[in-house]
Amino acid sequence: MHNGPLQADGSPGWLLHDPAANRFYLLGWAGFELLSRWSLGNASALLARVNTETTLQLGDDDLQQLLRFLSGNQLLQVTQSDSLWQWHQQHKAGALMWLLKHYLFIRIPLVRPDKLLQRLLPWLSLVYRPLFWWLMAAVMVSGLVLVSQRWDAFTHTFANYAGWSAALGIAVALSLAKVVHELGHAFTARYFGCRVPAMGVAFLVMLPVLYTDTNDAWKLPDRRQRLLIGAAGMLAELTLAVCATLLWCFLPDGPLRAGVFLLATTTWVATLLINASPFMRFDGYFLLSDWWGMPNLHARAFALARWQLRRSLLGLDDPPPEYFPASRQRALLIFAWVTWLYRLVVFTSIAFLVYHVFFKALGTILLMVELGWFIVRPIFGELKVWWRRRADLRWQGRTWRSAALLTAVVLFFVLPWHGDISSPAVIGAAQSQGLYAAEAADVADVRVQEGQQVQPGQILAILSSPALEYQLAQAKVIATSLAWQVTQQPFNNDLRNKGGTLTTLLLAAKQQVASLQEQRDRLTLIAPFAGRIADVSDALRTGTVVTQGERLLQVVGLEGVRGEVYVDEENVGDLHPGDIARFIADSGDSAAITCRLGQVDKLNQNTLEQPLMASIYGGPIASELRGQAIEPLTTVFRVPLESCEQHIAPLRELPGKARLHVTPHSLLQQGWRRLAVAVGSEAGV
Repeated sequence: MHNGPLQADGSPGWLLHDPAANRFYLLGWAGFELLSRWSLGNASALLARVNTETTLQLGDDDLQQLLRFLSGNQLLQVTQSDSLWQWHQQHKAGALMWLLKHYLFIRIPLVRPDKLLQRLLPWLSLVYRPLFWWLMAAVMVSGLVLVSQRWDAFTHTFANYAGWSAALGIAVALSLAKVVHELGHAFTARYFGCRVPAMGVAFLVMLPVLYTDTNDAWKLPDRRQRLLIGAAGMLAELTLAVCATLLWCFLPDGPLRAGVFLLATTTWVATLLINASPFMRFDGYFLLSDWWGMPNLHARAFALARWQLRRSLLGLDDPPPEYFPASRQRALLIFAWVTWLYRLVVFTSIAFLVYHVFFKALGTILLMVELGWFIVRPIFGELKVWWRRRADLRWQGRTWRSAALLTAVVLFFVLPWHGDISSPAVIGAAQSQGLYAAEAADVADVRVQEGQQVQPGQILAILSSPALEYQLAQAKVIATSLAWQVTQQPFNNDLRNKGGTLTTLLLAAKQQVASLQEQRDRLTLIAPFAGRIADVSDALRTGTVVTQGERLLQVVGLEGVRGEVYVDEENVGDLHPGDIARFIADSGDSAAITCRLGQVDKLNQNTLEQPLMASIYGGPIASELRGQAIEPLTTVFRVPLESCEQHIAPLRELPGKARLHVTPHSLLQQGWRRLAVAVGSEAGV
């Protein structure tokens, strides 16, 4: 036994060390006094001696509680093999449970470094002196000053590296950082006289992480020493980052410099974000545990939170599992709830990450295992406790309040009160036509401007193509020459010998002239119907050059509105032709427009023909550009909006939302349908 930290009530504590399992157990005053006189070998004599020689007054219940603790942790000397066999059978896990636990977490010790650490420690004694840390401060300042002078080169270190060189640099840098991290724990523990029996690799849901066994640190009575051991890994990585920052300034460009850049900028940040968190059993947890002087911080905080939950919801008046001052109790309750929420997010994220890494069948199994083990199992275990204690429940203020809250929550999810949906939509004029440049040409004349009303057949702009004019002039010369030759054929023997060939060539020349004249006519932009001018291109100015196929302006009809709404797979089955839809523009420039739904498309949209709706152009539908087509990343169906009440057509297309009335469904039904759609989509059915 070793001296331990004081208890929460101020009484002394002791640590009981089990060298075989390398575990430490915190004993209170009563447990220490009983074990100190254990050699008496008689329960009555043991209790009498403790009650006589100390101010404690212990009874059989206290002794039985200690015996259960010692027996449960295999700390009693066993004289019969039957007892060992019975304990083995009680704690024997089935093959499935063994595989489950070792898949979720397993430790593999690789080295026993204690003797090597002891031999190397004198060479590193400078690290534990103030002079070293003053030196590191100077190195940090020097590195930051030099880097600030070459900031652009520093921030673009990785820009020129890709492929295997970058991957190798990242792998080496990460490996070095993690090895230095664990050596920081190991050397510091050995410096303070603690054994380091093993270092190795642990697999957390098949993710490899290095570990160092520093359990021996629990025997240190000095809290500062325990804190230094817990923080040594992060301090070692920060020291490595400081040295890497200065080293970067003197290395030539290459993979080595890229790896040093990673050490200086990334690895230590990731370490702080992960290891400094007290919500998982990483360095931050042990630091907070030592800072508060509370071994088994998670278990004790969770026990207190479960007690408070049962007291608040069920009205159970159980005594708290431990006594804490009011401020510490509030801190522990907040810590427990934040930890539960943090783990919910982390474990759910890991589960879905594993699902996407493996093929569908195995990924689904692993997803269910992790969600079941980390999330469903703890909740189900607490509900089992509530059910076991149902006889202790009494109707009172807290239970009435819990029943009312539960009823409200159930009704909120079960009642079909949610009957409207909002879907992305776009609306525009019923008549709309874009005008494009038929040929590469010069803008000779522009006769309209943005918003101007035009009549059918009105000339909007005239383009001129010198190349086309030259081709037309040449074609006319050829046609004129051939026409003269045909008229002179009866009077000229050479022309007469050509027979009908001249007539054929003349017809071809006339067709060529007509074709070129038609091309020239297409360079004159004419209004196809009565409307207004919209979206005039900046290139449509006199004297500028436009390319073939360039969009120049839009002619929008004066009356009539049409549009389309994009509905997800979950809600499309509730829509019917003729249903009312209310469109509200995102810009808020126009009042709500009431329309009717047209025929719902039978097939989902493989390509998105409306760029305004695509996320790559700022729209609401997640999409990506593949070649020249926009492909939605989710399943959406197009539903036309018809018979809109507004008669004045908008000048340009308006993106917005359409409120659609559907058959009311409860949130529970909606959740089930979403789950079914997601499962069907992932399964490919």
